[in-house]
Amino acid sequence: MSEDFLQQDVRYVKGVGEKRADVWAEQHGVRTVHDLLRFYPRRYLDRTTVTPVRRLQEGPDSVTVVGTVRSVNVVPGNNQKRLEIILEGEQGGRMKGTWFQGVWWVRKAFDEGDRLAFHGTVEKYGRWHSMTHPDFDRLNDEGPLLDTGRIVPLYPGGEAMSNVGLTSRTVRRVLYDLFKEHGLKLTETMPDWIMDGYDLMEGRVALRAIHFPKTQQELSRARRRLKFEELFFIQLLLAQMHEQQEEVAGPAFDDPGAYTREFVREVLPFELTGAQTRALREIIGDVQTGTQMNRLLQGDVGSGKTVVAVAAMMHAYDSGYQSAFMAPTEILAEQHHANLQDYLQPLGLEPRLLIGSQTKAEREAALQAVRSGASPVAVGTHALIQDEVAFDRLGLAVVDEQHRFGVAQRAEMFEKGERPHMLLMTATPIPRSLALTLYGDLDVSKIDEMPPGRKPVETRLRAEKRRGEVYAFLNDRLEQGEQAFVVYPLVEESEKMDLKDAESGAQELQEKFPDYTVGLVHGQLSADDKDATMRRFKEGDIDLLVATTVIEVGVDVPNATVMLVEHAERFGLSQLHQLRGRVGRSDQQSYCVLMASYKRSQEAKQRLEAMARTNDGFEISETDLQIRGAGDFFGTRQSGMPDLKIADLTEDDEILEVAREAAFALIEKDPHLRADEHERLRRRYQEDYAEHGLGFARVG
Repeated sequence: MSEDFLQQDVRYVKGVGEKRADVWAEQHGVRTVHDLLRFYPRRYLDRTTVTPVRRLQEGPDSVTVVGTVRSVNVVPGNNQKRLEIILEGEQGGRMKGTWFQGVWWVRKAFDEGDRLAFHGTVEKYGRWHSMTHPDFDRLNDEGPLLDTGRIVPLYPGGEAMSNVGLTSRTVRRVLYDLFKEHGLKLTETMPDWIMDGYDLMEGRVALRAIHFPKTQQELSRARRRLKFEELFFIQLLLAQMHEQQEEVAGPAFDDPGAYTREFVREVLPFELTGAQTRALREIIGDVQTGTQMNRLLQGDVGSGKTVVAVAAMMHAYDSGYQSAFMAPTEILAEQHHANLQDYLQPLGLEPRLLIGSQTKAEREAALQAVRSGASPVAVGTHALIQDEVAFDRLGLAVVDEQHRFGVAQRAEMFEKGERPHMLLMTATPIPRSLALTLYGDLDVSKIDEMPPGRKPVETRLRAEKRRGEVYAFLNDRLEQGEQAFVVYPLVEESEKMDLKDAESGAQELQEKFPDYTVGLVHGQLSADDKDATMRRFKEGDIDLLVATTVIEVGVDVPNATVMLVEHAERFGLSQLHQLRGRVGRSDQQSYCVLMASYKRSQEAKQRLEAMARTNDGFEISETDLQIRGAGDFFGTRQSGMPDLKIADLTEDDEILEVAREAAFALIEKDPHLRADEHERLRRRYQEDYAEHGLGFARVG
């Protein structure tokens, strides 16, 4: 089938029309023939076996029966009428079909003598076997039987779809007619050697079989082919970008020298963990090749990513280059600057801070030090990419919490030097399957080991009736001179409602703990006011900090040992884990207390159980992916996440691996491949990723 036909508006497909097309597009994104073919069933009913009416037995499994209508009666009742249809089986025996709703509509649909198929679960009332509100199909209509004697697909629907007649039955008819008229025109998108090498079903056969499977085995093979294809095209794009990126030259660093060695051996009061050492070796290997590095460094909160980044910056300085360290907020930039001062001043080096709230004199001094090369490292927010900021010789750019920056911002940093190496850091552990899809064009280093001496945060789940016990525990920690966070959730995305909860909570806590200072920070405060409150908390002037989720990613306060989360059932799993990471920043035992309602959804129960079970961020992320799905992994659905129609990253990791292998093999075989389908998907995914900055993070 030609690309032009695949892009034809679905309204011109037989059985659709303008009204149905508008609803289909609005509800499920079906706008073209291509979209229609990939409007996959949500589940299937196996109606390949017909049970004789005379052999019916009561049970929970859905069955199919075929027979002739012998009577149609509306029966009066105490509260409502009901419709009863007596169906006589082809081999004898009779049963009832009963409707309590839509009685008159269903009554008009049947006549005595009609031949029907009923589908449903069987119950027995007295001597009668019966189905309540069964699905039904007319067998005396002309045309193919699409609903009986076969595996029947059920499609996503909804009220708006039903209102224009787009039921599963209608969708099946539309697709049947489409395949009948145009099915043989569908062309294969995969090379023969990939089809043969990975034992893939032919593409057009798979598309027909996903909608009209003849057997369960054929359905299984069709699903595998279409999942492979979906993941293959994403990986093909990544492989193309990877191939192109390898042609971009970058600074060739020397072997690590005196500054790197002294920092690691003398300045650090501890030895690097095995995971930190491995990550640093991978970075050093990249920056010595003469090709620009694009590496994602991911690790849990407190795993020591910053130390690895500082060692990499010292390697840059040994090689005659400066580094830039970009953070998403001023308070985080200031925190990184303070840490860098502690690390670099013993080496006789002075990092410089560039943020929007500096005085003019402070900013001019920092700009001059960076411009002249006197400072080896510039730390800041997006202020680092402003036009007035110039580096003497920028060789390495480190971006913290990189998902908070768009591709365009990272590209501007790239323009500040001669193709500097890019090290992107994230404290959100990402499952391998998702990392290969979001960041497959990046090399990934993973710090999956915590520094020695860190005590795991103890997580406790508590109900409202134990609040007195929780407050007594909190008082004990405050008496020991420790500090605590108390966090309230966003309620229905309304900051005003959130603020009311947080304010009343702060007032209550001040009354409960009159001998201690209670602070409040929330999203309605200005950036300066938020920073000022956080600084007071860090300096010990505030004992209890009541906050909304603005502190999810925030400053280190080693003396804060308690994280109390109110209404914990309303938080996402990754959010809860990030909040827990705000404590446990020292060798003191720390605690995370989750106050949750007994009225919890099944997903909320799973989240809270996972939090109580483990502190491992990578295990948490796998659970989070399983609960929410890939599209919602970052908290809100982003179009930068590929819109997977059939593949599932929580269960299709093996297919993803072979699709990735095939894509890179294809690029190696023909690096200039530009088939129409590949190019169309490449453009679509690249535009989505560039807009939202979630993936395809290579720049240059």
